[in-house]
Amino acid sequence: MYKILIIEDDNKIRTLIGQYLAKWNFQPVIVENFEKIVEQMLKESPHLILLDINLPGRDGFYWCSKLRQISDVPVIIISSRSQSMDIVMAMNMGADDYIQKPFSLEVLVAKINAVLRRSSFIQNKENDILTVGELTLNLQNSFVSFLEKEVSLSRNEFQILYLLMKKSGQIISRDEIMRALWEDEQFIDDNTLTVNMTRLRRKLKEIGKADAIITKKRQGYLLQ
Repeated sequence: MYKILIIEDDNKIRTLIGQYLAKWNFQPVIVENFEKIVEQMLKESPHLILLDINLPGRDGFYWCSKLRQISDVPVIIISSRSQSMDIVMAMNMGADDYIQKPFSLEVLVAKINAVLRRSSFIQNKENDILTVGELTLNLQNSFVSFLEKEVSLSRNEFQILYLLMKKSGQIISRDEIMRALWEDEQFIDDNTLTVNMTRLRRKLKEIGKADAIITKKRQGYLLQ
C-alpha cells in the first residue's frame, strides 16, 4: 500500500483528500504541525507527498526545496494559485507535478498514480548504462556524464533524456514525451514539459554538452 503524506492547512480539503485516497487503497498521513514537516517526512517515509503552497509560516516552495535537499520522494504541489510563474517555481524547486484548486479528486488520483509509475520505472531500471557518442546515462543512479563531468538528474529529466537517447537521431514529439512521462497528456500542463526540458538542458550545459538537444519547430526534439 502506497503511503501519501498530505501537507495541507485547510482541514476540510485535507480530510476529503485523505478519505478519498483511503478508498483507492492508499494510506493517507496528514501533517498537522507545519513547523516539523521534514521530521514528519523522515518519520513516515512516504511514497509521495501532496504539498500545498499556502501554508502558515513558510510556504510550500520553501518546504519543497528543503525536502529535495534530503530526499527524492515524489512531490505534487496543490495550490489555488494559477499563475504560470507559480508552476515554474514549483518545478524549479523540485516538484514532480502541479494541480490547481479547485480540482477533481479523480484527476488528483490519476496524477498520483502517474507520478508513482514514473518513480517505479526509474527504480526498476536494469543496472546498466546508455551511451550516445560520449554522452553516457547511468540507468542505476540517474547520472549523466560527458567526458569527465557528470550531473544528477531528477526523475522527469532522466526519463526525457532516456527517451531521447534510446531514439537518438529521431525527432521525438512533445506529445510522445508527455505520454512517456505521464501516460495520458490530458492531465498535464504543457508548461510542465517546457520547464523540465529547460532544466535538463541547463544540466547538460553544466557538463559541457549544451547543444545535445535540438528543437525542431512544430515537430519536437532531437538528440544529436
